[in-house]
Amino acid sequence: MREKEIITGFHKLSKEEKINAVAKYFKNPKETSQFLASFWYSDQEQQDLFDEFSENTISNFHFPFGIAPNVLINGKNYLIPMVIEESSVVAAASNSAKFWSTRGGFHTRILSTTKIGQVHFLWKGKKEELENHFPKLKQELIDGTNPITKNMRERGGGILDIELVDMRNEIPDYYQLKASFNTLDAMGANFINSCLEEFAAILKSFVLRTNEICDKEVNIIMSILSNYTPECLVEAWVECPVEEFDVMDADMSAEEFVWKFEKAVQIARVDPHRATTHNKGIFNGIDSVVLATGNDFRAVEACGHTFAARDGQYRSLTQLQVENGIFKYSLLLPISLGTVGGLTSLHPLAKFTLELLGDPSAEDLMQISAVAGLANNFGALRSLTTKGIQKGHMKMHLLNILNTFAASEQEKEAAIEYFKTEKVSFNAVDSFLKSIRK
Repeated sequence: MREKEIITGFHKLSKEEKINAVAKYFKNPKETSQFLASFWYSDQEQQDLFDEFSENTISNFHFPFGIAPNVLINGKNYLIPMVIEESSVVAAASNSAKFWSTRGGFHTRILSTTKIGQVHFLWKGKKEELENHFPKLKQELIDGTNPITKNMRERGGGILDIELVDMRNEIPDYYQLKASFNTLDAMGANFINSCLEEFAAILKSFVLRTNEICDKEVNIIMSILSNYTPECLVEAWVECPVEEFDVMDADMSAEEFVWKFEKAVQIARVDPHRATTHNKGIFNGIDSVVLATGNDFRAVEACGHTFAARDGQYRSLTQLQVENGIFKYSLLLPISLGTVGGLTSLHPLAKFTLELLGDPSAEDLMQISAVAGLANNFGALRSLTTKGIQKGHMKMHLLNILNTFAASEQEKEAAIEYFKTEKVSFNAVDSFLKSIRK
């Protein structure tokens, strides 16, 4: 492939021109263009919609859309859509759901749904002067954003509070306007950011016309929501008597399984290396639901990982209690999601997902997502503490390996039968295919 040249004005090119600009770096530009076009929708109107989701689009990137069935949440049964390329994640969630479906299912509750936004600014005056005028400023901030918040307020949401935060111990002259919001079923990013930018303009105007503080100019640095929402909290848990785990492993008693499971959870609480992988398993489940519903999985991940390190050390997001013979495994984390607006309303499969889930509210979706995370994590720990994770994982990965070797359908059938009793590895599959191809 030849060296890339600097392209100016790429975003101004037509879609065909963008594709040609990329394809010319391949040996067969015409075949490359046809390859990219093979992933387009045949319905031009739908393809145009997808092209407008992002910038400089030249094709679609497809991910598998799977289902975890029999997920019982607060007594209601769900089929949970999961968008992820790792088959073992869907399998782990499904197996956990099946196990817990006859043991009370998953339980969830919403603790709070508050979201945060900040105006970051510098001011050289005395803190007391700013504080003395803050009640009046706060009212102006609320009144001044009434046109923006009108619809949200009519539905029961809006601005919850605004506070002045002194951050001068970190950066000289640095303050924040820290506002909390309830955006109901909307993710609320645009709503919050619109309010914050209006706050910044009102703050600047307020200082200029207030005699006692007008000699000190406000320097607005930025106005932006925070993806860390520690007060947008959901809890999910499962519980049953310890003896119910006697089905987990033929070579392990229920008590042995629970003891080993408990140690695994404790390790994830104290060791950041293990905690990272432990929490990754949780987000395998959560992200797949977040993606399926057209929500922002990057924001959800960033928030969750920050929450995991809230006491200064990165820890697992789950807790285990074993008391009076009862096993209770729980997950507590912040998740900020929406079910109206954005891709949730535009992406056809996101709309399908929400309909399949019964048109959930944002709070419902928070709980469903948390359950997907807990289910996948429980399934992973179950495997880790019994037969090991590779046996099941590699069995699920077998088809991917076979496809890498361009195995025929007949070869796939033979390999699936053979590896029912053999360990799956890349080399083992390679050797098996070579043996039958001879």
